[in-house]
Amino acid sequence: MIDLAAFERGVPVLAAAPGRVRAIRDAMADVSVREAGKASVAGREAGNSVLIEHGAGWQTQYSHLRKGSVAVRPGEQVAAGQPLGMAGLSGNTEFPHLHFEVRRRGEIIDPFVGTEGGESCAPGRQPLWSAQALGTLAYVPTGILGAGLSAAPPQLANSSVDPRKLEGLSAASGAAVFWAQIYGLRKGDVEELRLIAPDGRVLAERRASIARDMAQSLAYIGLRRRAAAWPAGAYRGEYALYRGAPEKKIISFAARRRIE
Repeated sequence: MIDLAAFERGVPVLAAAPGRVRAIRDAMADVSVREAGKASVAGREAGNSVLIEHGAGWQTQYSHLRKGSVAVRPGEQVAAGQPLGMAGLSGNTEFPHLHFEVRRRGEIIDPFVGTEGGESCAPGRQPLWSAQALGTLAYVPTGILGAGLSAAPPQLANSSVDPRKLEGLSAASGAAVFWAQIYGLRKGDVEELRLIAPDGRVLAERRASIARDMAQSLAYIGLRRRAAAWPAGAYRGEYALYRGAPEKKIISFAARRRIE
């Protein structure tokens, strides 16, 4: 998954192996399917894409690319590591990312598992990745996309927190808010949020169970200002996520914001 700022700068998509470009699509808009509706992408769910043939029945497909970014054409030979386009938000997707798919004779092959078997979402007995790539792409099922303290709940743009619309926290702010955006939540997980004043007082806190699996979630807590101004000092937001029985803490982090 790609944060909004990185998406706007441009995230290059590179060919995983040498081959010949079989097909491309490059004209679909970068817009969340929540806004456009699934009917608008029917039959084109992969969005802007590049399909490469590698011989012996092997193919790779690179989907949801940015409109107008595809840099190769059908029939072109490409080298491993050659730029194909930019990650985008086209097709059946709610957030900017690359969908990378490996197929052999029409069958989808998990590159982490390879053709010799193993468990899903973990390296198999003979992964397709190089050792260097496998180390870089270590699987992280759940993690943090962003967190911070602000004067109001953050606004989303294409399912990511829009940094341009975050209200900075100051002594005159009408409220203090701690927010966290997490990916890979599972049903039954328990998350805790806590907002702490400079003197150590807990201004707001919440502990809640996750009701369903979620690709990503934005959680926040806050408190309205009750005095003439927020006291000066360092404010702290703490987030923790627990999973399993007995509960095991799998994420723990803090965000800070100083008011002068």
